Amino acid sequence: MARLTRWQEFLEKIPKPLRNKYMFATAVFVVWMFVFDRNSIWSQYTLQNTLREMKMKKAYFEKEIKNDTEAHNELFTDDHSIEKFAREHHLMKKTDEDLFVFEEEKTK
Repeated sequence: MARLTRWQEFLEKIPKPLRNKYMFATAVFVVWMFVFDRNSIWSQYTLQNTLREMKMKKAYFEKEIKNDTEAHNELFTDDHSIEKFAREHHLMKKTDEDLFVFEEEKTK
């Protein structure tokens, strides 16, 4: 019998709107949806961050594809451009030439 009175005292301390079974069920549902559900707020937040990162990567790679396509088209427009590319990027030279490479100093 003492337990029943303690239980009743505990229930009296809870605000009246929270003692309503419908409000209690709604509160449990909301907590479940925000915390424990597979599509919880946390998972939606992480998915949105992932989507944002992927869109940024997509824009970056589309820009790189555009630059590489332009370089490819420029490279294969005429025969002299292939020779120019080989000399500048791969340091190739003819047999009777001397090659001088100038590098700029990087300041910190």
